[in-house]
Amino acid sequence: MELKDIMAISGHSGLFKFISQGRHGIIVESLMDGKRASISASSKVSSLTDIAIFTNDGEIAFKEVLKKIKATENGGLAINQKSEDKELKKYFEKILPDYDRERVYTSDIKKVITWYNQLQALNLLDIIEKEEAPAEENAPAKEEEAK
Repeated sequence: MELKDIMAISGHSGLFKFISQGRHGIIVESLMDGKRASISASSKVSSLTDIAIFTNDGEIAFKEVLKKIKATENGGLAINQKSEDKELKKYFEKILPDYDRERVYTSDIKKVITWYNQLQALNLLDIIEKEEAPAEENAPAKEEEAK
C-alpha cells in the first residue's frame, strides 16, 4: 500500500484504503474495521498525498508533517486528539513551529493527530520511508553513471 491509496472522506471518520473504481464513485475499505463502502462521486475524497498544512511561507505536505511527528515521538503515538485545545496547539507548534495560526484550526490539528495515531497503530508509517527509498537507492547509481 502507498500513501496515495489512503483516503480521507468528508463526513466519514477515520481513514480508508482505495480498493477500486466503482460505477458511480469509488470503493474503499476502512482501515479501522475493514468494512468496505461505496463512496459516491459527489463526495469530497482526498488522498493523503494531496493534503497540505498551511505555513507562514506557503504549505508543507502532509507526508512531511507525519515524518516530523514520527521523529518527535520516536515512532510512538502522538498526543491524544481529545486533549485541551491549548495543549494541542502547543504540541503542534512544537512539531511545526511556522504553521499558519490563522488558517490552521484546532479541528485541523485534531485530524492530523488522529490520522497520525491511526497510521501508527496500524504500522503504516513505514510507507513514508518506503516511498522515498527507491529514489535514495538510485541516487548513487546516477552519480556513478555521470563519472
